[in-house]
Amino acid sequence: MKKYNVGIVGYGWVATAHIPAINGTQQAQVTAICSSRPQNAQALSSQYGSPIAVYQDFDEMLRDPAIHVVSICSFPQDHAEQAVRAAEAGKHLIIEKPLALSWEDCERIEKAVRTAGVQATVCFECRYSSQFLSTRAVIDQGLLGSLHYGEVDYYHGIGPWYGQFRWNIRKESGGSALLTAGCHALDALLLCMDGEVESVSSLSTKSRSEIFAPYEYETTSVTLLRFRDGRIGKCAAVVDCLQPYYFHTHFCGSEGSLLDNKLHSNKLQSNKAAWSQLSMKMMDSGDVSDHPYVAQFQAFFDALDHNREMPLTSLSDAMRTHKIIFAADASARSGEPVHL
Repeated sequence: MKKYNVGIVGYGWVATAHIPAINGTQQAQVTAICSSRPQNAQALSSQYGSPIAVYQDFDEMLRDPAIHVVSICSFPQDHAEQAVRAAEAGKHLIIEKPLALSWEDCERIEKAVRTAGVQATVCFECRYSSQFLSTRAVIDQGLLGSLHYGEVDYYHGIGPWYGQFRWNIRKESGGSALLTAGCHALDALLLCMDGEVESVSSLSTKSRSEIFAPYEYETTSVTLLRFRDGRIGKCAAVVDCLQPYYFHTHFCGSEGSLLDNKLHSNKLQSNKAAWSQLSMKMMDSGDVSDHPYVAQFQAFFDALDHNREMPLTSLSDAMRTHKIIFAADASARSGEPVHL
């Protein structure tokens, strides 16, 4: 089993979740951190239990031949440039969502990864959650029959009490409600309703609350997807709500329905007035420390061991999701459907 040394770029909140998750895999260890702020190598090494070199120059870290993988935990507007440079340096990539803030930059990353022959995974780690592994299993086992409708919605008030708020409010960093956070919900919808999307329609608005006034973009959106085979899907992205975190799911098919962690299936029961309770851990927190990074990163390093594409959260999976996100945001701006 090969051992992978990982360099982190961007030492902020999300990096503090990536580092223990990477170190918690069988094959990998974080050995370097690049931050725009000065860091203490001795303190970081003590904190994480192994030697960590510190850099302020990203290119200097990339020149280290002992680093095999770069985990990009920087601000979203920096992802594209850093991912391209890391790929060109021959490093495999772990990239936090969003992949980039424009479709053109997503394509730049994809081209650089393909040209360099490296592997990449994008942090749509919710695909590895108990909730969505179980949801997909219910669908794959045919308990809902043939799906015709699905909705996955993201409700998370990202206000001043939340560390992400200070940069998330800026258009150049957050982009849109769907891109900055609702992307997890849209990606989960696409996981459960695979197939080709024909058109996207989206509307957006913003809370009148003073709390969310600093946002430079509309912070609530609703997106409708029409699939080429006639199915429809819906995704709400609401980052200006005042309520507990809620990752809502509802799927309807020819044999039954799934609502969050409840199931009704004609194949299992005849009581039309009752739901069956499913045993799954719900996605009920926006805290990165609660997200299933270890499972995703373990799958990534296993894929590197066998020189195969990453399952569930490959770059190609993320490209599909981002293409639809940017189409949805274009629809919200124009007020017209976008045909793919």
